[in-house]
Amino acid sequence: MEPFDYQIIEETAKELYIRALKILPPDVRIALKNAYERETHPTAKETFKTILRNVEIADRDNVLICQDTGLPIYMVKIGSKFPMDGARIAAALKEGAKRATLEHPFRGSSTHPVTRVNPQTGVGEGLPVIYWDFIGENDYLDILMIPKGSGSENMSAMKMFIPADGVAAVKKFVIDTVLQSGSNPCPPGVIGVGIGGTADLVTKLAKEAIARPVGSHNHDPFFAKLEDDLCEAINSLGIGPMGLGGDITTLAVHIEWAHTHITQNPVAVNTQCWPARRARAKIYSDGRVEYGF
Repeated sequence: MEPFDYQIIEETAKELYIRALKILPPDVRIALKNAYERETHPTAKETFKTILRNVEIADRDNVLICQDTGLPIYMVKIGSKFPMDGARIAAALKEGAKRATLEHPFRGSSTHPVTRVNPQTGVGEGLPVIYWDFIGENDYLDILMIPKGSGSENMSAMKMFIPADGVAAVKKFVIDTVLQSGSNPCPPGVIGVGIGGTADLVTKLAKEAIARPVGSHNHDPFFAKLEDDLCEAINSLGIGPMGLGGDITTLAVHIEWAHTHITQNPVAVNTQCWPARRARAKIYSDGRVEYGF
């Protein structure tokens, strides 16, 4: 077999960042249109019209859906038959995100956490964020790109519960987090909830939850029902689209979970704004690339 050309991964990473900022996934479009149909408040109805018009203009003029280009996140799944060099994959992803920012061009959102110096490259120390996973008996690299804006990311929350707190405390924490967030995360988006694991794993689970297709359910019936219960409760808050009041405050609640320690139960909330932007690509070992969501 010929050596794999890692330039393909770099080009794909660049293209994914640009696509995620410009092309709204089909499931998000459907969810927004359904939300518009369900909405009964006049002001909220007009807000949804503006949101949908924004999407139409982005499609027509091939422009960004939102000015906040976010921080680049790549969720990578590596097939067992893919010719893997993890270090070169990571380097290609970083260079691709940087090139997207410089060559498209669009605003670089990455900055030093203390000096606030912005290199205007979209990357830097620790960026892009890369999550790694592995899938058996496949000869492709599955890359899901999520640009995460600050309006929603700033509303993230994590709390360490104990088993005695029960499910009621988990529900209250999620609902209170959304209520306190108000208009900041540009609702209605997706509320991602992580339950279990450790303090670091649970926040990753919440981030993975927002990456799912809007309205999909957890494979576990208990958590699937909890998703629906939380969605109904959050939509009863009256925050509405862009925080201006209305029936629809979230398009969906998604939960991801893991087993945890017998004396703890971590819970994390990660909110996604209304565009719920993402783009996916499969890169095969022969160099073929398939784009999707």
